[in-house]
Amino acid sequence: MSTAKSWICDGVPKNGQHYPNCSGPHPPEENYTPDCMICGLPREAITGKKSPQGSKTVLSGGRGSNLPGLVAIALLVLLLGAGAWYLFGRTPEPEVVESDAGSFAVSPGAVDPLAKVSQTAVNAELISQGEKILFNPGINFNQKAAGATAFSQDNWTEAIVQYQQAAETDPNDPEAKIYFNNAKAKQAGNPLMIAVVVPISASENSAKEVLRGVALQQERYNNSPQLPGRLLEVVIVNESEPGKAPSLADDLIQSPNVLGVMGHGVDAASREAIARYERAQLAVLSPISTSISSTVPGQSILQTISLAQKANELFTNYLQGVGKTLATYAEKKVSSPSVVVFYNSDSPYSQQLKDAFSAALMQTPGQIIKEVDITQGGFNPGTEVSDAGQLGANVGVLALSKNKVETAVAIAQANASAGTPLTLLGGDELYNPNILKDGDAAINGLVLAVPWRWQEGDAFASQATNIWQGRVSWRTATAYDTTQALANAITQKPTRAETSQLLQNGIAIAGTATDFSLFDRIPLVQAVPGTSAGFRYQFEPI
Repeated sequence: MSTAKSWICDGVPKNGQHYPNCSGPHPPEENYTPDCMICGLPREAITGKKSPQGSKTVLSGGRGSNLPGLVAIALLVLLLGAGAWYLFGRTPEPEVVESDAGSFAVSPGAVDPLAKVSQTAVNAELISQGEKILFNPGINFNQKAAGATAFSQDNWTEAIVQYQQAAETDPNDPEAKIYFNNAKAKQAGNPLMIAVVVPISASENSAKEVLRGVALQQERYNNSPQLPGRLLEVVIVNESEPGKAPSLADDLIQSPNVLGVMGHGVDAASREAIARYERAQLAVLSPISTSISSTVPGQSILQTISLAQKANELFTNYLQGVGKTLATYAEKKVSSPSVVVFYNSDSPYSQQLKDAFSAALMQTPGQIIKEVDITQGGFNPGTEVSDAGQLGANVGVLALSKNKVETAVAIAQANASAGTPLTLLGGDELYNPNILKDGDAAINGLVLAVPWRWQEGDAFASQATNIWQGRVSWRTATAYDTTQALANAITQKPTRAETSQLLQNGIAIAGTATDFSLFDRIPLVQAVPGTSAGFRYQFEPI
Protein backbone atom coordinates (compact mmCIF):
# COMPACT_ATOMS: atom_id res chain seq x y z
CA MET A 1 0.00 0.00 0.00
CA SER A 2 1.56 3.29 -1.08
CA THR A 3 1.21 6.50 0.84
CA ALA A 4 1.02 9.91 -0.84
CA LYS A 5 3.09 12.84 0.44
CA SER A 6 1.27 15.43 2.49
CA TRP A 7 0.07 18.72 1.02
CA ILE A 8 -1.49 21.88 2.47
CA CYS A 9 -4.93 23.15 1.43
CA ASP A 10 -6.62 26.42 2.33
CA GLY A 11 -9.73 25.92 0.18
CA VAL A 12 -8.66 28.36 -2.56
CA PRO A 13 -7.79 26.78 -5.96
CA LYS A 14 -4.35 27.82 -7.29
CA ASN A 15 -4.81 26.52 -10.83
CA GLY A 16 -7.45 29.03 -11.94
CA GLN A 17 -10.21 26.43 -12.16
CA HIS A 18 -13.62 26.54 -10.49
CA TYR A 19 -14.84 23.70 -8.23
CA PRO A 20 -18.54 24.36 -7.49
CA ASN A 21 -18.96 21.31 -5.27
CA CYS A 22 -16.24 22.29 -2.81
CA SER A 23 -17.08 24.20 0.33
CA GLY A 24 -14.64 27.15 0.00
CA PRO A 25 -11.81 28.82 1.96
CA HIS A 26 -10.70 27.51 5.36
CA PRO A 27 -7.62 27.63 7.62
CA PRO A 28 -4.62 25.77 6.15
CA GLU A 29 -4.96 22.02 6.68
CA GLU A 30 -2.38 19.30 6.06
CA ASN A 31 -3.77 16.44 3.94
CA TYR A 32 -2.52 12.95 3.14
CA THR A 33 -5.39 12.06 0.80
CA PRO A 34 -6.00 13.11 -2.85
CA ASP A 35 -8.92 15.36 -1.81
CA CYS A 36 -8.91 17.85 1.05
CA MET A 37 -10.73 16.51 4.10
CA ILE A 38 -12.07 20.00 4.90
CA CYS A 39 -13.37 21.38 1.60
CA GLY A 40 -13.05 18.54 -0.93
CA LEU A 41 -10.64 20.27 -3.32
CA PRO A 42 -8.44 17.83 -5.27
CA ARG A 43 -4.68 17.93 -4.71
CA GLU A 44 -4.02 19.30 -8.21
CA ALA A 45 -6.12 22.41 -7.47
CA ILE A 46 -3.48 23.49 -4.93
CA THR A 47 -0.22 21.87 -6.01
CA GLY A 48 -0.75 21.29 -9.72
CA LYS A 49 0.23 17.66 -9.15
CA LYS A 50 -2.19 14.77 -9.26
CA SER A 51 -2.04 12.01 -6.68
CA PRO A 52 -0.60 8.65 -7.80
CA GLN A 53 -3.28 6.69 -9.62
CA GLY A 54 -4.83 3.90 -7.63
CA SER A 55 -3.22 4.85 -4.34
CA LYS A 56 -5.17 4.23 -1.15
CA THR A 57 -4.26 6.42 1.77
CA VAL A 58 -4.87 5.34 5.33
CA LEU A 59 -3.84 7.84 7.99
CA SER A 60 -3.57 6.54 11.55
CA GLY A 61 -3.34 9.05 14.37
CA GLY A 62 -3.21 11.94 11.88
CA ARG A 63 -2.95 15.65 12.49
CA GLY A 64 -5.86 16.98 14.51
CA SER A 65 -6.77 13.53 15.80
CA ASN A 66 -7.91 13.32 19.40
CA LEU A 67 -7.65 9.55 19.64
CA PRO A 68 -4.99 7.03 18.69
CA GLY A 69 -5.84 5.05 15.62
CA LEU A 70 -8.21 7.61 14.08
CA VAL A 71 -8.46 7.31 10.33
CA ALA A 72 -8.82 10.12 7.82
CA ILE A 73 -12.15 9.81 6.02
CA ALA A 74 -11.80 10.68 2.33
CA LEU A 75 -14.60 10.99 -0.24
CA LEU A 76 -16.79 8.27 -1.72
CA VAL A 77 -18.29 7.95 -5.19
CA LEU A 78 -21.97 7.11 -4.68
CA LEU A 79 -24.19 5.05 -6.94
CA LEU A 80 -27.13 7.01 -8.34
CA GLY A 81 -30.51 5.90 -9.70
CA ALA A 82 -30.99 3.77 -12.83
CA GLY A 83 -27.64 2.09 -12.14
CA ALA A 84 -25.58 5.01 -13.51
CA TRP A 85 -22.38 6.34 -11.95
CA TYR A 86 -22.33 10.07 -11.36
CA LEU A 87 -18.69 11.03 -11.66
CA PHE A 88 -16.88 14.31 -11.44
CA GLY A 89 -14.20 12.94 -13.70
CA ARG A 90 -11.38 11.66 -11.54
CA THR A 91 -11.57 8.19 -10.01
CA PRO A 92 -13.19 4.78 -10.44
CA GLU A 93 -15.36 3.06 -7.86
CA PRO A 94 -13.92 3.55 -4.35
CA GLU A 95 -13.20 0.93 -1.75
CA VAL A 96 -13.74 0.99 1.98
CA VAL A 97 -10.56 0.02 3.80
CA GLU A 98 -10.35 -1.20 7.38
CA SER A 99 -6.98 -0.88 9.11
CA ASP A 100 -5.51 -3.37 11.55
CA ALA A 101 -6.89 -1.21 14.37
CA GLY A 102 -10.40 -1.62 13.02
CA SER A 103 -10.68 1.98 11.80
CA PHE A 104 -12.44 2.91 8.60
CA ALA A 105 -11.24 4.93 5.63
CA VAL A 106 -13.03 5.57 2.36
CA SER A 107 -10.89 5.78 -0.74
CA PRO A 108 -11.07 9.07 -2.63
CA GLY A 109 -13.70 9.91 -5.19
CA ALA A 110 -16.31 12.53 -5.98
CA VAL A 111 -19.29 13.11 -3.71
CA ASP A 112 -22.77 13.73 -5.07
CA PRO A 113 -24.52 16.00 -2.54
CA LEU A 114 -27.91 14.66 -3.66
CA ALA A 115 -27.06 10.97 -3.26
CA LYS A 116 -29.19 8.65 -1.14
CA VAL A 117 -27.57 6.63 1.63
CA SER A 118 -29.58 3.51 0.79
CA GLN A 119 -28.02 3.35 -2.70
CA THR A 120 -24.77 2.02 -1.23
CA ALA A 121 -26.04 0.58 2.07
CA VAL A 122 -25.98 -3.08 3.02
CA ASN A 123 -29.18 -2.45 5.00
CA ALA A 124 -30.89 -0.46 2.24
CA GLU A 125 -34.37 -1.65 3.23
CA LEU A 126 -33.94 -0.04 6.66
CA ILE A 127 -32.80 3.38 5.47
CA SER A 128 -34.75 6.20 3.79
CA GLN A 129 -34.54 9.89 3.06
CA GLY A 130 -37.91 9.77 1.34
CA GLU A 131 -37.41 7.08 -1.32
CA LYS A 132 -39.26 4.45 0.72
CA ILE A 133 -41.79 4.32 3.56
CA LEU A 134 -40.48 2.74 6.77
CA PHE A 135 -43.58 2.98 8.98
CA ASN A 136 -46.75 0.90 8.78
CA PRO A 137 -49.46 2.24 6.43
CA GLY A 138 -51.74 4.96 7.81
CA ILE A 139 -54.51 7.17 6.47
CA ASN A 140 -52.01 9.03 4.25
CA PHE A 141 -50.23 5.97 2.86
CA ASN A 142 -51.21 6.49 -0.80
CA GLN A 143 -49.86 10.02 -0.76
CA LYS A 144 -46.68 8.88 0.97
CA ALA A 145 -46.25 6.07 -1.55
CA ALA A 146 -46.60 8.56 -4.42
CA GLY A 147 -44.09 10.82 -2.68
CA ALA A 148 -41.64 7.93 -2.31
CA THR A 149 -41.91 7.10 -6.01
CA ALA A 150 -41.21 10.71 -6.98
CA PHE A 151 -38.36 10.99 -4.49
CA SER A 152 -36.70 7.81 -5.76
CA GLN A 153 -36.79 9.30 -9.28
CA ASP A 154 -35.26 12.60 -8.09
CA ASN A 155 -38.50 14.38 -8.96
CA TRP A 156 -38.26 16.79 -6.05
CA THR A 157 -41.19 19.00 -7.12
CA GLU A 158 -43.65 16.11 -7.17
CA ALA A 159 -42.20 14.65 -3.98
CA ILE A 160 -42.77 17.98 -2.23
CA VAL A 161 -46.39 18.08 -3.39
CA GLN A 162 -47.17 14.51 -2.34
CA TYR A 163 -45.42 14.63 1.03
CA GLN A 164 -47.00 17.97 1.84
CA GLN A 165 -50.43 16.48 1.19
CA ALA A 166 -49.51 13.43 3.30
CA ALA A 167 -48.47 15.66 6.21
CA GLU A 168 -51.72 17.62 5.96
CA THR A 169 -53.81 14.42 5.81
CA ASP A 170 -52.16 13.09 8.97
CA PRO A 171 -50.67 16.01 10.97
CA ASN A 172 -49.41 13.54 13.58
CA ASP A 173 -47.09 11.75 11.13
CA PRO A 174 -43.43 12.85 11.53
CA GLU A 175 -42.18 10.64 8.69
CA ALA A 176 -44.26 12.55 6.13
CA LYS A 177 -43.10 15.91 7.48
CA ILE A 178 -39.43 14.91 7.46
CA TYR A 179 -39.60 13.58 3.90
CA PHE A 180 -41.41 16.77 2.82
CA ASN A 181 -38.57 18.87 4.20
CA ASN A 182 -35.99 16.47 2.76
CA ALA A 183 -37.45 16.94 -0.73
CA LYS A 184 -37.23 20.71 -0.29
CA ALA A 185 -33.61 20.34 0.87
CA LYS A 186 -32.80 18.22 -2.20
CA GLN A 187 -34.44 20.75 -4.48
CA ALA A 188 -32.38 23.55 -2.94
CA GLY A 189 -29.23 21.48 -3.52
CA ASN A 190 -26.24 20.53 -1.34
CA PRO A 191 -28.16 19.78 1.89
CA LEU A 192 -26.62 19.34 5.33
CA MET A 193 -27.33 15.70 6.19
CA ILE A 194 -27.82 14.00 9.55
CA ALA A 195 -29.12 10.51 10.34
CA VAL A 196 -31.54 9.45 13.08
CA VAL A 197 -31.53 5.81 14.21
CA VAL A 198 -34.85 4.77 15.78
CA PRO A 199 -36.43 1.38 16.65
CA ILE A 200 -39.36 1.47 14.20
CA SER A 201 -39.83 -2.31 14.05
CA ALA A 202 -39.46 -2.81 17.80
CA SER A 203 -41.31 0.27 19.07
CA GLU A 204 -43.08 2.33 16.42
CA ASN A 205 -44.64 4.72 18.92
CA SER A 206 -41.30 5.51 20.57
CA ALA A 207 -39.70 6.01 17.15
CA LYS A 208 -42.42 8.48 16.17
CA GLU A 209 -41.99 10.37 19.42
CA VAL A 210 -38.30 10.88 18.66
CA LEU A 211 -38.95 11.83 15.04
CA ARG A 212 -41.54 14.44 16.04
CA GLY A 213 -38.80 16.33 17.86
CA VAL A 214 -36.45 15.92 14.91
CA ALA A 215 -39.11 17.10 12.44
CA LEU A 216 -39.89 20.21 14.50
CA GLN A 217 -36.24 21.21 14.65
CA GLN A 218 -35.64 20.42 10.96
CA GLU A 219 -38.54 22.65 9.91
CA ARG A 220 -37.40 25.40 12.28
CA TYR A 221 -33.88 25.27 10.86
CA ASN A 222 -34.97 25.16 7.21
CA ASN A 223 -37.31 28.11 7.61
CA SER A 224 -34.26 30.19 8.56
CA PRO A 225 -31.25 28.50 6.93
CA GLN A 226 -27.93 29.63 8.33
CA LEU A 227 -25.85 28.66 5.30
CA PRO A 228 -27.07 29.96 1.90
CA GLY A 229 -28.74 27.22 -0.12
CA ARG A 230 -28.05 24.50 2.45
CA LEU A 231 -31.09 23.04 4.18
CA LEU A 232 -31.12 20.27 6.76
CA GLU A 233 -31.87 16.75 5.47
CA VAL A 234 -32.66 13.84 7.80
CA VAL A 235 -31.94 10.20 7.02
CA ILE A 236 -34.30 7.91 8.94
CA VAL A 237 -32.77 4.56 9.93
CA ASN A 238 -34.84 1.70 11.32
CA GLU A 239 -32.84 -0.18 13.95
CA SER A 240 -34.99 -3.24 13.41
CA GLU A 241 -33.16 -5.21 16.10
CA PRO A 242 -30.36 -4.30 18.53
CA GLY A 243 -27.81 -6.52 16.83
CA LYS A 244 -28.13 -4.45 13.64
CA ALA A 245 -26.49 -1.39 15.21
CA PRO A 246 -22.88 -2.00 14.04
CA SER A 247 -23.93 -2.80 10.47
CA LEU A 248 -26.16 0.28 10.32
CA ALA A 249 -23.27 2.36 11.66
CA ASP A 250 -21.07 1.07 8.83
CA ASP A 251 -23.70 2.11 6.28
CA LEU A 252 -23.78 5.65 7.65
CA ILE A 253 -20.00 5.89 8.00
CA GLN A 254 -19.53 4.90 4.38
CA SER A 255 -21.90 7.62 3.18
CA PRO A 256 -19.74 10.79 3.35
CA ASN A 257 -22.70 13.18 3.17
CA VAL A 258 -23.80 12.09 6.66
CA LEU A 259 -22.23 14.62 9.03
CA GLY A 260 -23.75 13.46 12.32
CA VAL A 261 -25.92 10.75 13.83
CA MET A 262 -28.58 10.59 16.55
CA GLY A 263 -29.70 7.43 18.27
CA HIS A 264 -28.66 4.00 19.59
CA GLY A 265 -28.87 2.68 23.14
CA VAL A 266 -26.56 1.14 25.73
CA ASP A 267 -26.56 -2.53 24.77
CA ALA A 268 -23.35 -4.19 23.57
CA ALA A 269 -24.21 -3.74 19.88
CA SER A 270 -24.90 -0.03 20.39
CA ARG A 271 -21.58 0.42 22.18
CA GLU A 272 -19.83 -1.24 19.24
CA ALA A 273 -21.68 1.09 16.85
CA ILE A 274 -20.60 4.14 18.88
CA ALA A 275 -16.99 2.95 18.81
CA ARG A 276 -17.16 2.64 15.01
CA TYR A 277 -18.56 6.15 14.65
CA GLU A 278 -15.75 7.42 16.81
CA ARG A 279 -13.05 5.75 14.74
CA ALA A 280 -14.59 7.46 11.72
CA GLN A 281 -14.79 10.84 13.54
CA LEU A 282 -18.56 10.86 12.96
CA ALA A 283 -20.40 12.52 15.86
CA VAL A 284 -23.19 10.49 17.47
CA LEU A 285 -25.60 12.08 19.94
CA SER A 286 -28.31 10.75 22.20
CA PRO A 287 -30.09 12.20 25.23
CA ILE A 288 -28.31 9.58 27.33
CA SER A 289 -24.86 10.44 25.95
CA THR A 290 -25.06 14.18 26.51
CA SER A 291 -24.86 16.45 29.50
CA ILE A 292 -27.02 19.54 29.88
CA SER A 293 -26.05 22.43 32.14
CA SER A 294 -27.92 25.71 32.61
CA THR A 295 -26.20 28.96 31.58
CA VAL A 296 -28.68 31.78 31.16
CA PRO A 297 -32.50 31.60 31.24
CA GLY A 298 -33.78 29.80 28.15
CA GLN A 299 -30.38 28.56 27.08
CA SER A 300 -28.18 25.59 27.91
CA ILE A 301 -24.81 24.19 26.96
CA LEU A 302 -24.96 20.73 25.46
CA GLN A 303 -21.71 18.83 25.66
CA THR A 304 -21.32 15.39 24.17
CA ILE A 305 -18.87 12.74 25.19
CA SER A 306 -18.68 10.54 22.13
CA LEU A 307 -16.45 7.84 23.61
CA ALA A 308 -18.40 4.65 24.17
CA GLN A 309 -17.14 4.28 27.73
CA LYS A 310 -17.95 7.92 28.52
CA ALA A 311 -21.44 7.52 27.08
CA ASN A 312 -21.94 4.55 29.35
CA GLU A 313 -20.60 6.56 32.30
CA LEU A 314 -23.07 9.38 31.63
CA PHE A 315 -25.90 6.90 31.22
CA THR A 316 -25.00 5.41 34.59
CA ASN A 317 -25.03 8.89 36.15
CA TYR A 318 -28.48 9.52 34.69
CA LEU A 319 -29.87 6.28 36.09
CA GLN A 320 -28.35 7.07 39.46
CA GLY A 321 -30.39 10.28 39.35
CA VAL A 322 -33.51 8.30 38.45
CA GLY A 323 -32.87 5.84 41.29
CA LYS A 324 -32.38 8.62 43.81
CA THR A 325 -35.50 10.46 42.64
CA LEU A 326 -37.67 7.34 42.90
CA ALA A 327 -36.23 6.35 46.28
CA THR A 328 -36.87 9.84 47.65
CA TYR A 329 -40.44 9.78 46.35
CA ALA A 330 -41.04 6.33 47.85
CA GLU A 331 -39.84 7.54 51.26
CA LYS A 332 -42.15 10.56 51.13
CA LYS A 333 -45.10 8.48 49.97
CA VAL A 334 -44.54 5.64 52.47
CA SER A 335 -42.70 6.39 55.71
CA SER A 336 -40.78 3.09 55.69
CA PRO A 337 -40.89 1.73 52.14
CA SER A 338 -40.63 -2.04 51.76
CA VAL A 339 -39.98 -2.61 48.09
CA VAL A 340 -40.30 -5.38 45.55
CA VAL A 341 -38.31 -4.64 42.38
CA PHE A 342 -39.34 -6.16 39.06
CA TYR A 343 -36.59 -6.18 36.41
CA ASN A 344 -35.49 -8.05 33.29
CA SER A 345 -31.92 -9.35 33.40
CA ASP A 346 -31.57 -9.32 29.60
CA SER A 347 -31.46 -5.49 29.57
CA PRO A 348 -28.51 -3.31 30.73
CA TYR A 349 -30.98 -0.47 31.31
CA SER A 350 -33.16 -2.60 33.58
CA GLN A 351 -30.23 -4.05 35.50
CA GLN A 352 -28.64 -0.65 36.10
CA LEU A 353 -31.93 0.99 37.09
CA LYS A 354 -32.55 -1.80 39.63
CA ASP A 355 -29.07 -1.35 41.09
CA ALA A 356 -29.32 2.45 41.12
CA PHE A 357 -32.63 2.37 42.97
CA SER A 358 -31.36 -0.22 45.47
CA ALA A 359 -28.26 1.87 46.19
CA ALA A 360 -30.35 5.01 46.69
CA LEU A 361 -32.87 3.25 48.93
CA MET A 362 -30.05 2.19 51.25
CA GLN A 363 -29.67 5.88 52.19
CA THR A 364 -33.28 5.93 53.45
CA PRO A 365 -35.19 3.94 56.09
CA GLY A 366 -36.51 1.77 53.25
CA GLN A 367 -35.50 -1.76 52.29
CA ILE A 368 -35.64 -4.14 49.34
CA ILE A 369 -37.51 -7.23 50.40
CA LYS A 370 -37.57 -9.00 47.06
CA GLU A 371 -36.10 -8.77 43.54
CA VAL A 372 -38.02 -10.47 40.75
CA ASP A 373 -36.39 -11.25 37.39
CA ILE A 374 -39.32 -11.49 34.97
CA THR A 375 -37.19 -13.34 32.40
CA GLN A 376 -36.97 -16.41 34.62
CA GLY A 377 -39.19 -19.32 33.64
CA GLY A 378 -42.53 -19.60 35.37
CA PHE A 379 -42.90 -15.88 36.10
CA ASN A 380 -46.49 -15.15 37.13
CA PRO A 381 -47.49 -11.52 37.86
CA GLY A 382 -50.35 -12.46 40.16
CA THR A 383 -48.28 -14.87 42.21
CA GLU A 384 -45.35 -12.47 42.54
CA VAL A 385 -47.52 -9.52 43.60
CA SER A 386 -49.32 -11.73 46.14
CA ASP A 387 -46.04 -13.11 47.54
CA ALA A 388 -44.58 -9.61 47.84
CA GLY A 389 -47.66 -8.46 49.75
CA GLN A 390 -47.33 -11.37 52.17
CA LEU A 391 -43.70 -10.35 52.78
CA GLY A 392 -44.87 -6.87 53.73
CA ALA A 393 -44.12 -4.97 50.51
CA ASN A 394 -45.88 -1.63 50.09
CA VAL A 395 -43.98 -0.30 47.02
CA GLY A 396 -43.37 -1.95 43.67
CA VAL A 397 -40.65 -0.64 41.34
CA LEU A 398 -41.04 -1.58 37.67
CA ALA A 399 -37.41 -1.33 36.56
CA LEU A 400 -38.33 -2.71 33.14
CA SER A 401 -37.07 -1.91 29.65
CA LYS A 402 -39.29 -0.54 26.87
CA ASN A 403 -39.94 -3.95 25.33
CA LYS A 404 -41.55 -5.13 28.59
CA VAL A 405 -44.51 -2.74 28.65
CA GLU A 406 -46.89 -5.67 28.26
CA THR A 407 -45.42 -7.28 31.39
CA ALA A 408 -45.61 -3.97 33.26
CA VAL A 409 -49.32 -3.80 32.42
CA ALA A 410 -49.83 -7.39 33.63
CA ILE A 411 -48.12 -6.56 36.93
CA ALA A 412 -50.25 -3.42 37.32
CA GLN A 413 -53.43 -5.41 36.64
CA ALA A 414 -52.46 -8.04 39.22
CA ASN A 415 -51.64 -5.26 41.68
CA ALA A 416 -55.01 -3.56 41.13
CA SER A 417 -56.71 -6.81 42.14
CA ALA A 418 -54.64 -7.22 45.29
CA GLY A 419 -56.18 -6.58 48.71
CA THR A 420 -53.65 -3.86 49.52
CA PRO A 421 -52.18 -2.58 46.23
CA LEU A 422 -48.54 -1.56 46.01
CA THR A 423 -47.51 2.00 45.15
CA LEU A 424 -46.06 1.51 41.66
CA LEU A 425 -42.98 3.42 40.40
CA GLY A 426 -40.94 3.12 37.22
CA GLY A 427 -38.46 4.68 34.77
CA ASP A 428 -38.76 6.55 31.48
CA GLU A 429 -38.84 3.47 29.24
CA LEU A 430 -42.37 2.73 30.46
CA TYR A 431 -43.52 6.19 29.32
CA ASN A 432 -45.45 4.79 26.39
CA PRO A 433 -48.97 5.19 24.94
CA ASN A 434 -49.48 1.43 25.18
CA ILE A 435 -49.23 1.48 28.95
CA LEU A 436 -52.03 4.08 29.06
CA LYS A 437 -54.13 2.24 26.49
CA ASP A 438 -53.70 -1.32 27.78
CA GLY A 439 -53.24 -0.54 31.47
CA ASP A 440 -56.27 1.74 31.74
CA ALA A 441 -57.52 1.93 35.36
CA ALA A 442 -54.87 -0.56 36.55
CA ILE A 443 -52.09 2.01 36.02
CA ASN A 444 -53.95 4.80 37.85
CA GLY A 445 -51.37 6.39 40.17
CA LEU A 446 -48.30 4.90 38.44
CA VAL A 447 -45.34 7.29 38.92
CA LEU A 448 -42.52 7.49 36.36
CA ALA A 449 -39.22 9.41 36.39
CA VAL A 450 -38.62 11.01 32.96
CA PRO A 451 -36.08 13.50 31.52
CA TRP A 452 -38.79 16.05 30.59
CA ARG A 453 -42.49 16.48 31.30
CA TRP A 454 -45.34 18.24 29.55
CA GLN A 455 -46.57 21.26 31.48
CA GLU A 456 -49.20 23.93 30.92
CA GLY A 457 -47.61 27.21 29.88
CA ASP A 458 -44.37 25.66 28.64
CA ALA A 459 -43.58 27.32 25.27
CA PHE A 460 -42.17 24.21 23.62
CA ALA A 461 -44.98 22.00 24.91
CA SER A 462 -47.60 24.42 23.56
CA GLN A 463 -45.93 24.69 20.15
CA ALA A 464 -45.50 20.94 19.82
CA THR A 465 -49.07 20.24 20.98
CA ASN A 466 -50.47 22.59 18.33
CA ILE A 467 -48.37 21.12 15.53
CA TRP A 468 -48.85 17.46 16.40
CA GLN A 469 -52.42 17.93 17.65
CA GLY A 470 -51.75 16.26 20.97
CA ARG A 471 -49.31 16.11 23.85
CA VAL A 472 -45.72 15.13 23.16
CA SER A 473 -43.41 13.03 25.32
CA TRP A 474 -39.95 13.50 26.79
CA ARG A 475 -38.52 11.71 23.74
CA THR A 476 -39.86 14.50 21.50
CA ALA A 477 -38.38 17.20 23.75
CA THR A 478 -34.93 15.62 24.07
CA ALA A 479 -34.81 14.81 20.33
CA TYR A 480 -35.68 18.45 19.57
CA ASP A 481 -32.75 19.70 21.66
CA THR A 482 -30.35 17.07 20.35
CA THR A 483 -31.22 17.86 16.72
CA GLN A 484 -30.68 21.55 17.44
CA ALA A 485 -27.23 20.87 18.89
CA LEU A 486 -26.22 18.70 15.94
CA ALA A 487 -27.56 21.19 13.37
CA ASN A 488 -25.83 24.11 15.07
CA ALA A 489 -22.52 22.28 15.15
CA ILE A 490 -22.73 21.23 11.50
CA THR A 491 -23.59 24.80 10.50
CA GLN A 492 -20.46 26.11 12.18
CA LYS A 493 -18.18 23.27 11.09
CA PRO A 494 -19.69 21.33 8.15
CA THR A 495 -17.22 18.45 8.24
CA ARG A 496 -17.33 15.27 10.28
CA ALA A 497 -14.15 15.77 12.27
CA GLU A 498 -14.80 19.43 13.09
CA THR A 499 -18.43 18.78 14.01
CA SER A 500 -17.39 16.01 16.37
CA GLN A 501 -14.73 18.19 18.02
CA LEU A 502 -17.09 21.15 18.38
CA LEU A 503 -19.72 19.03 20.09
CA GLN A 504 -17.17 17.61 22.50
CA ASN A 505 -16.19 21.16 23.44
CA GLY A 506 -19.85 22.11 24.03
CA ILE A 507 -22.40 24.10 22.04
CA ALA A 508 -25.16 26.49 23.09
CA ILE A 509 -28.79 25.48 22.56
CA ALA A 510 -32.15 27.02 23.42
CA GLY A 511 -33.63 24.58 25.94
CA THR A 512 -37.11 23.13 25.49
CA ALA A 513 -38.12 23.35 29.14
CA THR A 514 -36.88 24.76 32.43
CA ASP A 515 -36.66 21.35 34.09
CA PHE A 516 -34.79 19.63 31.26
CA SER A 517 -31.88 18.13 33.18
CA LEU A 518 -30.57 14.60 33.03
CA PHE A 519 -28.20 14.85 35.97
CA ASP A 520 -30.03 17.02 38.48
CA ARG A 521 -33.52 16.37 39.84
CA ILE A 522 -35.35 14.01 37.50
CA PRO A 523 -38.95 15.16 36.82
CA LEU A 524 -41.82 12.88 37.89
CA VAL A 525 -45.13 12.23 36.18
CA GLN A 526 -48.17 10.29 37.40
CA ALA A 527 -50.93 8.44 35.53
CA VAL A 528 -54.25 10.12 36.36
CA PRO A 529 -57.75 10.14 34.81
CA GLY A 530 -57.93 12.34 31.70
CA THR A 531 -58.53 12.30 27.96
CA SER A 532 -55.86 14.55 26.41
CA ALA A 533 -53.73 11.56 25.46
CA GLY A 534 -56.65 9.92 23.64
CA PHE A 535 -57.13 7.38 26.45
CA ARG A 536 -58.96 7.38 29.78
CA TYR A 537 -55.68 8.07 31.59
CA GLN A 538 -52.79 10.44 30.96
CA PHE A 539 -49.47 11.38 32.56
CA GLU A 540 -49.43 14.64 34.51
CA PRO A 541 -46.50 16.36 36.30
CA ILE A 542 -46.21 15.79 40.03
